[in-house]
Amino acid sequence: MAVTETLVGFTPELQTSIRDMILVLADSKRILGMRYGQWLLGAPALEAGIACAAMAQDEWGHARLLYALLREFDEDVTALEHSREPEEYASMDVLDSEPADWPELIALNALADTALSVQCEALRGSSYRPIAQRMGKLLDEERFHDAHGAAWFRRLAGGGEEARTAIRRATTALLPGILGWFGPDSQRAEALVDAGVVSSAGSTLRERYLERIGPLLAELDDSDEIETTAGLTVTPDLAGFDETRRRLRSGGPDPETVAKVRGDKNRAFLTEAS
Repeated sequence: MAVTETLVGFTPELQTSIRDMILVLADSKRILGMRYGQWLLGAPALEAGIACAAMAQDEWGHARLLYALLREFDEDVTALEHSREPEEYASMDVLDSEPADWPELIALNALADTALSVQCEALRGSSYRPIAQRMGKLLDEERFHDAHGAAWFRRLAGGGEEARTAIRRATTALLPGILGWFGPDSQRAEALVDAGVVSSAGSTLRERYLERIGPLLAELDDSDEIETTAGLTVTPDLAGFDETRRRLRSGGPDPETVAKVRGDKNRAFLTEAS
């Protein structure tokens, strides 16, 4: 399909699918930004805390760029950012709870953040130009996130037994949900590929993702065991998968996090963005 500046030419079904994909990315980046921000003062070193602050700022900025795209779909962006309940969010379900410790945060950084980048890379040449135009800047900023996550992952994997055990545990817990997040090879997903909105979907993106994180998994002494335990496959069990919200679990982020990202305490000072 030819590159277009507007939604004209896309069927109503495709428009809905495009809208849902944008919201999934925006919500996921917004909540991931909050997860990074929560470690500004809890990181094991000052430099790591500063890095978390920088990554949080990046993700919140990316989320705002993506939310702005939804005006073309007649969405009330202010309401999306400040009025929804947790179960209305379309964020990655592995982001629903705050990481319990630093290794869990690093697993999100190295694994969940990378999954978002793999999806964004598939949108870089999108036939819907407003998406394609935002991917370049977004992916440029993600390079730092990738480097930070990989460096810390390797540091923990090569550290003492406690650190290695913790990063193994976090990796094994997160990977099934992240792999499922790419969704099925469904008619809905293939329609987006056929229309040129994305270059790939479903199992193709899962395969690409597994290739990307393979070198990190190899840093773990029992990477073969992790592959078995976490069920690393391009065809995971997607029973009950919500393709609209790209979630295997119902619900959404914890209410405390949503209250913070909505700005509930300072709602009286909210002014509508121009």
